[in-house]
Amino acid sequence: MIPQSGLTQFIPLGLICLIFYFLSIRPQQQQQKKIKQMQDNLKKNDEVITSSGIHGTVAIVKDKTVVVRVDEGCRIEFDRESITFVKSPDVTAEVVK
Repeated sequence: MIPQSGLTQFIPLGLICLIFYFLSIRPQQQQQKKIKQMQDNLKKNDEVITSSGIHGTVAIVKDKTVVVRVDEGCRIEFDRESITFVKSPDVTAEVVK
């Protein structure tokens, strides 16, 4: 039997950590970066969805908050972090009757 040095014993552990990083941690960091960029680029008249599921249109953009128009005469102020999705203007909803 060939004695193994300390370094060769840690190579499989290092490979497992490397695989875990590229399959789990890195994609999550990239997703968080995209969401942060989307929140920083909010502008007036963007149609948004909040983390609580409220749909509305951005009326006022402030430093840390966003005022969302939910209905005529109804505005709610949210933290920027609660905006999770901006609807694309290219996608049009089809109403089913």
